[in-house]
Amino acid sequence: MEISDKKVVVEELKTQWKQLWWDRIDDKVRAEGIADKDYSTLFVEKGTVIFATRNFRMLNFREILEKRGVANVDMVVPPDPSVGGWGKFIRTAIAVQARKARSRRRAEYETFEKKRQQVKKDGRGWLHY
Repeated sequence: MEISDKKVVVEELKTQWKQLWWDRIDDKVRAEGIADKDYSTLFVEKGTVIFATRNFRMLNFREILEKRGVANVDMVVPPDPSVGGWGKFIRTAIAVQARKARSRRRAEYETFEKKRQQVKKDGRGWLHY
């Protein structure tokens, strides 16, 4: 397959994937989503449970692309947020640096000695004895 053929296949799979999730039937009693059509390109048959709340393994677009033989799946699909990606990079790298800078500034401020003002009435306050 050439690169343009792969792009066409991936775009077709993406549109089918979006259509699958958009047109699903939501069963509110059993709390699951069911495929309403047969999506042979995604290896999903009509009536297949595509989403459930308990004891269920969800469909994964990355696995479908790997079954279709698409090379370089990482170039097509962004990584899972729990594994990595921009959000995790920001949380682990950038936010930590900002937190360290704030604590360093706070420590510098606390170590800086403030000049004490002159005490009125020799420290007794405004009341006279």
